[in-house]
Amino acid sequence: MSLTGLADVFSGRPRHPVGANGQMALSDHLRELRARLLRSAVVLVAAFVVALFFYDPYLLDLIAQPYFHAMERLGQKVDSELVLTGVTTALLVQLKLCGVAAVIASSPYWLLQIWGFVLPGLHDNERRWTRVFAAVAGPLFIAGVALGYYVLPKGIEVLIGFTPLDATNLVEFGDFFSFVVRMLLVFGIAVEIPLFVVMLNLAGVVSGQALGRHRPWIVIGTFVFAAVATPSTDPFSMLMLAVPMLVLFVAAEVIARFVDRRRARRSAGTDQWADDELSPL
Repeated sequence: MSLTGLADVFSGRPRHPVGANGQMALSDHLRELRARLLRSAVVLVAAFVVALFFYDPYLLDLIAQPYFHAMERLGQKVDSELVLTGVTTALLVQLKLCGVAAVIASSPYWLLQIWGFVLPGLHDNERRWTRVFAAVAGPLFIAGVALGYYVLPKGIEVLIGFTPLDATNLVEFGDFFSFVVRMLLVFGIAVEIPLFVVMLNLAGVVSGQALGRHRPWIVIGTFVFAAVATPSTDPFSMLMLAVPMLVLFVAAEVIARFVDRRRARRSAGTDQWADDELSPL
């Protein structure tokens, strides 16, 4: 393939006329999707190569610090050690850790590519709300991950604390890395749930009144979810996940009630008649 052809593949330019409202042929849509996927893959690979140079000590220390903090709190009470087992384990851990770092570091670019592909097919009001969602969802997820990272040492301390005094707890690094990633994802996704509730309200699926009516069950469900999602048995980790979720749920209910009142005021005007119905005017 020539350089011109390669540039055309990565550009994804349509080969058929584009309609006045942005309509494109199916083949052009697929060509654009292929170009966006290829560009995202190139950026992801570049970020992965850069992450390899920061693996030791920066990325490695970032993942291992919660374990070391937990061991500092335990002191001499428990004999535990972070180990690698197997010939290929060290290489696999490095590839996994650098891969996760590359996905996170390149997320602004590939999320922008997804947004650019979906945006032309949305209506104006849908674009407005998806912009709000995109602006809020990212910081919320990062805040949830940061909260999970803050809670991790306490959870690890409780779990390793069950080790008998006459035993040595050898923590395999590959399993420990998977545990950390799951914990961070749980916290990051959990704080997004109230945001999805607000989006459902904007779509007219859930009302603020219904959220208020089921508030006791939401509280109970939140604590049950937090207890199941956090692997440690200490109440501290559960509360650190449940309390922010409850605060966000309250904020979601307030926003939903505000949206419902605005919707009710609009329906009291000319919007109370159907599109094919004549108003008294």
